[in-house]
Amino acid sequence: MAAVASKRDELKSLGVQVLSVSVDSRFIHKIWQEEELSKMVPGGFPFPMLSDAGGRIGSVYGVYDEEAGVDIRGRFLIDPDGAIQAMEVLTPTVGRNVAELIRQIKAFQHVRETGEATPSGWQPGKVTLKPGPKLIGKVWEVWKPEMAFE
Repeated sequence: MAAVASKRDELKSLGVQVLSVSVDSRFIHKIWQEEELSKMVPGGFPFPMLSDAGGRIGSVYGVYDEEAGVDIRGRFLIDPDGAIQAMEVLTPTVGRNVAELIRQIKAFQHVRETGEATPSGWQPGKVTLKPGPKLIGKVWEVWKPEMAFE
């Protein structure tokens, strides 16, 4: 979450609303903010931290572990229409990649604006695909696997 907080300006410029949700109470969020997050990022975590007491939100998103009483670490990209476009669920011991989150946000925004498709590893300004009958069997002509790593 501190890494996400450190990218607040870029996320804001992309028009992204970030929400943090956990089963922890608002009091635990306050302590975490004061004792941990504010020491990693100036001003602490700048986004709303929501309490999911009872795991109702986590249950809807499939990340609530009822036996343990916790929400499993997850990330969801939800478009302006409220549809989940991407989700990632990781164990607590594996950190998330904020650069990949931002790349995906830019890709989803590009797709939404243009109707084009973004191939694996796409970055802004790189080759996109124009879906349609003319592309069938011809992707290899405009995109190569090594382009995913450029």
